[in-house]
Amino acid sequence: MQRLHVMLKVADLETSKQFYSTLFAAQPTVEKTDYAKWMLDDPRVNFSIAQTASDHGVEHLGIQAESRDELAALRERIARIDGTVRDEGETVCCYAESDKTWVTDAQGVSWETFYTHGASEVYGKRDTDCCDSSCCEDEAEVA
Repeated sequence: MQRLHVMLKVADLETSKQFYSTLFAAQPTVEKTDYAKWMLDDPRVNFSIAQTASDHGVEHLGIQAESRDELAALRERIARIDGTVRDEGETVCCYAESDKTWVTDAQGVSWETFYTHGASEVYGKRDTDCCDSSCCEDEAEVA
């Protein structure tokens, strides 16, 4: 079963964590100094926030696969739609090791399709082949 993914950029992580913890009636499943994530079952969503200096709001949307086979099926669907597609492949992003493909719709909304297969001690890294999301900010060590 796939899970909807929503990533927001926020100005104040602590205030936002309090807001979303109350809204979801749940504490984050992952908490870092600059990032928090809720893996919710009701509604079934991977909801994450990352503290950034600017450009606050919706960072991107996505669909998280629970297996490599589900990701392959998502990639097959993406290949049939009209949009800008970029296969990122294996990467480290948002404190996780994942395999990703990105597609951008006609309005410029970025959709991430991914399968996460491990945790990372770093948020991500800046790379010219990387996504346009906040996952690509300079590598940061966990505090």
